[in-house]
Amino acid sequence: MANHNGEIINRREAERQALYAAIWRMANDLRGSVNGWAFQKYVLGFLFYRFISENLSAYINEHQHKAGDKDFDYARVSDKKAQTVKDFIVSTKGFFILPSELFESVHQNAEHNTKLNETIENIFRNIENSAVGNEADRDIHGLFDDIDTNSSILGQTVTIRNERLVKIINAIAGLDLGGKHDDETTELLGDAYEFLIGMYAANAGQVGGEFFTPQEVSELLVKISIVGKKSVNKVYDPACGSGSLLLKFAKVLGRANVRNGFFGQEVNITTYNLCRMNMFLHDIGYDKFDIHLGDTLTSPCDEHKGEEPFEAIVTNPPYSIHWAGDSNPLLINDPRFSPAGVLAPKSKADLAFVMHCLSWLATDGTAAIVEFPGVLYRGGAEQKIRQYLIYNDYIDTIIQLPPNLFFGTSIATCIMVLKKNKSDNSVLFINASEEFEHIGNKNKLTADNQEKILQAFINRKDSKHFAKLVKNSTIKANEYNLAVSSYVEQKDTREVVDIVSLNKRISQIVARQSTLRKEIDAIIRDLEHS
Repeated sequence: MANHNGEIINRREAERQALYAAIWRMANDLRGSVNGWAFQKYVLGFLFYRFISENLSAYINEHQHKAGDKDFDYARVSDKKAQTVKDFIVSTKGFFILPSELFESVHQNAEHNTKLNETIENIFRNIENSAVGNEADRDIHGLFDDIDTNSSILGQTVTIRNERLVKIINAIAGLDLGGKHDDETTELLGDAYEFLIGMYAANAGQVGGEFFTPQEVSELLVKISIVGKKSVNKVYDPACGSGSLLLKFAKVLGRANVRNGFFGQEVNITTYNLCRMNMFLHDIGYDKFDIHLGDTLTSPCDEHKGEEPFEAIVTNPPYSIHWAGDSNPLLINDPRFSPAGVLAPKSKADLAFVMHCLSWLATDGTAAIVEFPGVLYRGGAEQKIRQYLIYNDYIDTIIQLPPNLFFGTSIATCIMVLKKNKSDNSVLFINASEEFEHIGNKNKLTADNQEKILQAFINRKDSKHFAKLVKNSTIKANEYNLAVSSYVEQKDTREVVDIVSLNKRISQIVARQSTLRKEIDAIIRDLEHS
């Protein structure tokens, strides 16, 4: 049995690596025709379009096959006949696609369709409109807004645009996605989608860092937030980007073990659409996720207010961005921020996100937040907020991460872990700055690195040069400085020098130098006499 399981794991990994390689080749083939970052929305969008087309067809086919029609193929059914099951399909899948508008059908005719850009635009609108008036409308509405098939990004003429659309469609169609739409294939495609997002994020630099958290960091954050739990009620990310952090819960726990759904808010509309696509592509049903567009700090989603508190919160918010702060007189009375008695500075919203997360965190929950290191030691309003957090014993752990983990910045960030049910009046400091492997041009947290950090977090004990449990009273005496380096003594890597041996060696060198000087002087005198 063990050998059989090992073979399955090896096969899946081989399939995954083969798909990654194919995606890499595809991206390279498409690169050059359009700027990579501008192009990503088309590649990701059409990959999503293919997935939902095949997923829908497989769902309908399975129902018909079970009903006795073994030869049924939805893609070959007339649009008129397909319309008879539209309401049922929308109620279960959240959307509907006519057979003639499936990715497969479009691909077959793409090279001969002189109005391909218009065809695709109409199909995307039809998919969105299929959900109007239904529960899934909010999750489907505007999903394809960023995929403008008439944009000059694709070319200056309709002919050029269509040629590039054909190239994208053919490339997406050429990916081997396994043919089946079971959990295994869905996981494989979900991983591939994340790989593609990560690839574009890496090439996008600063922009990429705003919407994508590296997989290994996401995994560490999620594992920290669910220690001791096999399932959670609801998970939340107030700055959810492409959704990679939220979806990591499904990967680590299993979709069914996030019992009441995935919640998030995102301020950037392109990334918001990408996140919703990502949810569908990972087979998260429309009734199991709730992603909203908007500024979490100044306009938190009203529906989410009704859903909080959340048992697990993970987030990698944008670092030190500007926000309304005290220029908005309503915010100081906002129940999320008012307990601290002061607002985060207008030029640095980092701790505003922390206060928001704390406010929406369940009593038995855990929040793991990636932070810019300055929030740990800067003075002024930020020091007062740290004072509030320490006085009320909300800060559980501070983890110093290695530098160069994230896209768009080489700064060594940190993780702040919040809890409301602590009892030890202490903060655990972990110095994980050396826990990485350098791969390519970035540092990576390996599985061993993650495990070492996680075990230190769980054990909550001192470990020389790595972890230190510090009383809140000590932190108070240190003016609420939370920098890990203030409490975890760094290992002295300098070479140990034996002074006695060194002096002896210097004496020997000086004596030898004196002897050589005399010998050289003698040689010079001989030369002068001769």
